[in-house]
Amino acid sequence: MNTLNQPVSALAGIGAQTANRLQKLGLCVIQDLIFHLPLRYEDRTRIYPIGSLRPGMTALISGTVEFIDVLPRGRKSLICRISDSTGFINLKFFHFSASQHNMLKPGTAISCFAEVRYGYAGLEMVHPEYKVIVDPNDCITETRLTPVYPLTEGLSQNVIRKAVKQALDLCKQFPELLTDWIPESILTQYHYPSLAEAIRTLHAPDESVSIEALQNGSVPALKRLAFEELLAHYLSLRITRNKTKAWQAPSFLVEATGTSSNNIATDHFIRSLPFKLTGAQQRVIAEIEADCRSQHPMMRLVQGDVGSGKTVVSAYAALLALTAGYQVAVMAPTELLAEQHKRNFSIWFEGFQTQVMYLTGQLKGNARKAVLEALEDGTAGIIIGTHALFQDSVNFHRLGLIIIDEQHRFGVHQRLALREKGQQDGIRPHQLVMTATPIPRTLAMLQYSDLDISIIDELPPGRKPIVTSVIPAERRAEVIDRIHGWVEKKKQVYWVCTLIEESEVLQCEAAEKTAERLTEALPNVRIALIHGRMKSAEKDAVMQAFKNHQLDLLVATTVIEVGVDVPNAGLMIIENPERLGLSQLHQLRGRVGRGNDDSYCLLMYQAPLSDTARHRLGVLRDSNDGFVIAEKDLELRGPGEVMGTRQTGQMHFKIADLARDADVLDIVQQVGDSFFTHSPQAIQPLCDRWLGASTEYSEV
Repeated sequence: MNTLNQPVSALAGIGAQTANRLQKLGLCVIQDLIFHLPLRYEDRTRIYPIGSLRPGMTALISGTVEFIDVLPRGRKSLICRISDSTGFINLKFFHFSASQHNMLKPGTAISCFAEVRYGYAGLEMVHPEYKVIVDPNDCITETRLTPVYPLTEGLSQNVIRKAVKQALDLCKQFPELLTDWIPESILTQYHYPSLAEAIRTLHAPDESVSIEALQNGSVPALKRLAFEELLAHYLSLRITRNKTKAWQAPSFLVEATGTSSNNIATDHFIRSLPFKLTGAQQRVIAEIEADCRSQHPMMRLVQGDVGSGKTVVSAYAALLALTAGYQVAVMAPTELLAEQHKRNFSIWFEGFQTQVMYLTGQLKGNARKAVLEALEDGTAGIIIGTHALFQDSVNFHRLGLIIIDEQHRFGVHQRLALREKGQQDGIRPHQLVMTATPIPRTLAMLQYSDLDISIIDELPPGRKPIVTSVIPAERRAEVIDRIHGWVEKKKQVYWVCTLIEESEVLQCEAAEKTAERLTEALPNVRIALIHGRMKSAEKDAVMQAFKNHQLDLLVATTVIEVGVDVPNAGLMIIENPERLGLSQLHQLRGRVGRGNDDSYCLLMYQAPLSDTARHRLGVLRDSNDGFVIAEKDLELRGPGEVMGTRQTGQMHFKIADLARDADVLDIVQQVGDSFFTHSPQAIQPLCDRWLGASTEYSEV
């Protein structure tokens, strides 16, 4: 057995309790320690002049004690001022002993290490590590940068540093244990160090590597490991894609004769639409048709900005399945969005001989039983619903197409369960995934490289850009006046309440209070409230009333982010927009701008704004392009937040950062494809090293 695959408890000083704590960090075998890289580094290799210190720095300093004092106010605290030729700083101790007090007498030379911050009397260090200097050469405590590792409760830096050092010593003693699967020619071409050298550099950087270079990711050692990790993810998704191509799928299209049932149905469908399809929609439909002619399952992601017309494209795909005698399942993340799809599909398929049915967790008793029977005997052609679609009690007669909306909001097991429901006699259903969250190119390249991607990059004619303004909350009275004038013109308004807390209860309370205040301020305006804790029927009634213009102003939580289409609503106010990500704000804003008139979005923030928040809101004000906004969101917040709440099976990176390492992705794709021809033996070991058990989820 490879020594690196032995449990961490095989190392000296790692007992059962420490091994359990390490396991919480995902550190089970010795090799895991080698790839457990520092979060940051501390510089104890040089002494900083006190006059050069700035708040937020963590630094090693040396000076002489000027005076020492015990402050009696509140908790007793010990204050010690030290200085060098460039300036002074205060040291503060809330817990101290008599011996400490006696040791730090004026005139004593000491060295200290801690974070610098602002205090009442200038810069200070709180509870610094310190020692009395007898020999001036004793100040420098390290020859290399000190690594600071991610920890869990009960683990100290000391324990993890010792464990990592033992693992690295093993690699040094037995270099053959750590196989470098990247060919020498690739390392040379891209100026990457060997695996062993890269790992040594990152765990114990020498004087040639600066903290700044480690933080901004420009160190070749870091680039090399990020490259290998991204390569492993890419290879695992390519393996999945290759497996998918080996599966069988139903073929929806008979080769065209001008009078085939498919052609008659699709022509009728397009003619009956109350609008003309855009060129982009027609192009994506052609790509879907080509997939559906194949004997292999379609795995296609359709992405397009809010309002670009993805749903009607998915309805066209559903029609292809129906005319070939198959059922269609449409899964949406919320009941509100599922209800919207149910309304649209019912209208579009009104002239067709098929039943459009609806299934959510709220449906009970005989109504639920009737839907389940219709699915099982095949009388239901299209079933639209939430995660209730993949419950054990749901059985399909002949499922041929799965349409998943806002895919990243579903857990991996949910998507897998739905696909398995359609598997019959080795034939798997086609999958069409839709998202209105434009996915940055860098993220799509990796997160979705197992899917073919179609982009609807054209909005329907007549759509005007939404005019976006950023204003402080102090101008609330002006905004309320503006609503009054807007409603007098027979126009409608959204007022969106956001809260940073995850609690739905708190969000609803905030929305209720806002609705009360607005009702008081605008007595002649018809106001209603919608939030996530309302029953489905209540939400439906409010939305329908708003759509029918029986209401003027809708106060809502972010529950309206997707799925609501009211062309007469051309003004949106978003409170506290600084609390949301750019992509979510863009989604919300997309609820207006659906009519022919000018539309406006007011981002009403709480001052003061941080520089990052100001920058983010500026991006939204200056751009209506979802892809530009998504790229910026990735850069500012990272992939986990851009894609919504992280789900099991979504990519977790140990080292790589998709925003920082975007330049590496082009290389990854090119090198990854060559591995299947030139280095097939390296593929599985690379995936095992970086992904471990998570590779089992990549087939979703």
